[in-house]
Amino acid sequence: QVVLSRQYGSEGRFTFTSHTPGEHQICLHSNSTRMALFAGGKLRVHLDIQVGEHTNNYPEIAAKDKLTELQLRARQLLDQVEQIQKEQNYQRVRSGDR
Repeated sequence: QVVLSRQYGSEGRFTFTSHTPGEHQICLHSNSTRMALFAGGKLRVHLDIQVGEHTNNYPEIAAKDKLTELQLRARQLLDQVEQIQKEQNYQRVRSGDR
C-alpha cells in the first residue's frame, strides 16, 4: 500500500502520518540518466527522519490554534500518551506475528 507518493525538483520536503503500525519503506528514484552519473555527476540524498510526537511543530500549533502555554503543554502530553499507546499496539502486533 502506498501511503505517500510525491515528485519534486532538485529539493523537496514532506511529512505523513501512518494510521497503521508496522514497517514502512522509503523508495527514492532519480530522473538523472546513468550517463550523467558516470560522467562525474553526483546525486546526493539526505534523509532526516523523525517519528512520534517529536515531529510536531508546537510553536506553530500554538500560534495557529491560539493556545496558552498550559494548553500547549497539555497538547504535548496528550501526544506523548498517544505515541506510547501506538508503540504498545505495535509491539503487540509484532509479538503476535512470531
